[in-house]
Amino acid sequence: MQPTIKSLIPVLVLTGFALSGGTARSQDTSADNATTFTVDAGQVEDRKSVFATVESVDVVSARARIGGTVTELLVDEGSPVEAGQKVARVVDEKLALQVKSVEAQIQSFVSQKELATTALARAEKLYATGAIPKARLDEARTNMDVADRSLASARAERQVLQQTRIEGDVLSPASGRVLTVLVRKGSVVLPGEPVATLAAEAYILRMQLPERHAMFIEKGDEVQVAQRGLGALTPTSGGDLRRGVIRQVYPEIKQGRVSADVEVEGLGDFFVGERIRVWIGTGPRPAIVVPEGFLYSRYNLTFAKLIDGREVVVQPGLPQTGGVEVLSGLEPGDVLARP
Repeated sequence: MQPTIKSLIPVLVLTGFALSGGTARSQDTSADNATTFTVDAGQVEDRKSVFATVESVDVVSARARIGGTVTELLVDEGSPVEAGQKVARVVDEKLALQVKSVEAQIQSFVSQKELATTALARAEKLYATGAIPKARLDEARTNMDVADRSLASARAERQVLQQTRIEGDVLSPASGRVLTVLVRKGSVVLPGEPVATLAAEAYILRMQLPERHAMFIEKGDEVQVAQRGLGALTPTSGGDLRRGVIRQVYPEIKQGRVSADVEVEGLGDFFVGERIRVWIGTGPRPAIVVPEGFLYSRYNLTFAKLIDGREVVVQPGLPQTGGVEVLSGLEPGDVLARP
């Protein structure tokens, strides 16, 4: 009869590793070195297969800081970028003319300052001999101060224009990958207009789960993630799966689904939006779990060897803590020997 969650029957677990308090009865106290295992009762977490999509934690825009024409475009969709890397160049042709105007003003103020310096030196000599009143000396000093400050003002304005030209470089605000390029070379952009959108370097898996699974998932729960590609629908070895941890469960259910984010290492080379199969826990269920060392393959079948020397064909399932789940082929009380 098919077991249900409400009436859990005793679960078959190979003793020799801890699973729901099962006791080992083997010839060796270590599960790794045990030569025989006796079937005992226990429970494992039931896991359901769902799809998750690769998402970026943050999507940011590289924006133009000045208005002008895009003269350089250094990235394309999918290009990896580092924080502060130049992705485009915006040039405002009026800035060059303004710089020339300011340079001419600076030369004029330099000449005025030289003239004021000469006039001040002459006034000081004349004042020392009593040839001119003090008011003339004060006037010469004032002209000197005005020329000096006018020159400083023009130089500061030139620095502003130079900084504005430097800000024509559109920089990446974060490390990551370019998702979309919104302009082309020769396009006219305004200050603050986005040039490209980037997915920040931190990637997560976003799951959309049926509402009935909402009660089973919590922040910090471990999930199993398939390798890239959708071919391995029922992996039978730990090497086919990666471990992930639920980092956030969103408190809102939309259209009968709850959203959750999963942290997994090594998603940097995936496409944003790529789908990956994920197994999540949905409550306990009966199962048989066998250490991998007691299973072997022949003729594309998986076998287990009994203590009396007989071989039985078993159907392996998903990896579990301490071994591999066996869906059929073993019964309570069976004693396995290493092949």
